[in-house]
Amino acid sequence: MFKTVRGMRDLMPRDAERMRHVEQVSRELSKLYGYEEIITPVLESYDLLAAKTSEEIRERMYTFKDLGGRKVALRPEFTASVARLVATKLRNEPKPMRLFSVGSLYRYDEPQYGRFREFWQANYELFGSTRPEADAEILILTNDLLKRLGLQNYRFKIGHTEILRGILNQEGLNEGKQNSVRQLLDKKSWEEALAIARDADVSQKCLATLERLFETRGEDAFKVLEGVKEIVQEYESALAAVENLWKILELVKDSGAQLDVMVEAGFARGLEYYTGMIFEPYVPKLDVALGGGGRYDKLIQLFGGESIPAVGVAQGIDRIVLALKKQKVSPKTAKERSVVVISVKNESMAKALELSDILRKSGLPVEVAVMGRSISRALADADRRGVAYAVIVGPEELKEKKVVLREMKKSEQRTVEISNLSQEILAGSK
Repeated sequence: MFKTVRGMRDLMPRDAERMRHVEQVSRELSKLYGYEEIITPVLESYDLLAAKTSEEIRERMYTFKDLGGRKVALRPEFTASVARLVATKLRNEPKPMRLFSVGSLYRYDEPQYGRFREFWQANYELFGSTRPEADAEILILTNDLLKRLGLQNYRFKIGHTEILRGILNQEGLNEGKQNSVRQLLDKKSWEEALAIARDADVSQKCLATLERLFETRGEDAFKVLEGVKEIVQEYESALAAVENLWKILELVKDSGAQLDVMVEAGFARGLEYYTGMIFEPYVPKLDVALGGGGRYDKLIQLFGGESIPAVGVAQGIDRIVLALKKQKVSPKTAKERSVVVISVKNESMAKALELSDILRKSGLPVEVAVMGRSISRALADADRRGVAYAVIVGPEELKEKKVVLREMKKSEQRTVEISNLSQEILAGSK
């Protein structure tokens, strides 16, 4: 018997419906915020995808040589592909430029709860602005998406990558060692991160500063940032980063958006291209990030483009679905308005097909009973599959231009005029 490849999944109808619902809401939101959708290839040049991602992701990419001998890879994230597009085909587009993309991504991770080798994301990227209101928009948009989906009790973990970078740059740590520190912080390995700094012979002042930073976190954002200012006061770039994060969070607060925030001074994300604010939305009891994003002002330049500032977020569709299921939040499904049309006799089958077409044009999902079963068996099958309404088309009712409408959950039926059939079903399904 054939099985799915390890780490890949078959999504059954209900799970597929949940995934598509999150995707649909994500796409609708992109239009409300002015983000235009683009579609990039699943397969890209290995060099493009490896250019500025983390060493850990580089090692877990699905890579191979194509028939032309070129080294290619399945995309492990969207940002490199979008950056390529902005550096080339979209380089002359006016700024700001807002782009949306959605689709599947691939990493050879160890399969576990909330982590798959094939997974889906909805991506929002804003290009052209260095101002804090652009960062604030990405935070507000993410909050808006999760709220629209009905998720409860989620938080935002927020930090700023330039706080750590400002300290380590001033101490003379090279980029390789800085990346190693960030990777360890991303895994919450604070002692190991300190050990790398210690082995690099940074000053005692630096070690003391890092130790205090790694322990600094809290829900009162501005109180935490006041504390971080005091800790990094001798590191000019780090202090500027704290001021930047303060302005972003102040804008979010003053906008009226209500974000439940956890500011974490030692927070880091695995990708190497971040240059400013970074964040992850999460549900505390789920213990996995629902997505993640931040500012990356130098990535477009890396791919041969101009220096274009950017900020974005990747929403983890799979993980959002897991969180919604955990909280027992279910989207309204097509089944709640679904209809099966059953013909009593063969001679009324053409009318059944005609009626099904009329109902579909009213926006109702309709199927026609095609197995030739008896009325009782056809109704039992419809009930088993959760169909909401049955329309029974019989010769006697047709003579009076009527049909029988049955509400499956209530096991109640009545005769209705064909001219009113769509309205009767739509009114009952509200």
